[in-house]
Amino acid sequence: MLSLASASTLSLAPAALMRAPAVRTAAPVMESKAELESLAGKLNPVIGYWDPLNLADYDQWSQGQEAAIGFLRHAEIKHG
Repeated sequence: MLSLASASTLSLAPAALMRAPAVRTAAPVMESKAELESLAGKLNPVIGYWDPLNLADYDQWSQGQEAAIGFLRHAEIKHG
């Protein structure tokens, strides 16, 4: 027969197994066109910055250039 102390300990066991929600460690960073140009030069000095469609200048939904660059980078990461 279970004692009262062991019964109360067993009733709290599921609570001990629950995890805390994940916390984002850093805020997302939006990049500007100048930062893209410098990053491209560092990553591939042979080609450098190459944007034939001028997508970095695209201002989607009037949210600004940094939001458009963030949207395009998200789509590139998601869809390859």
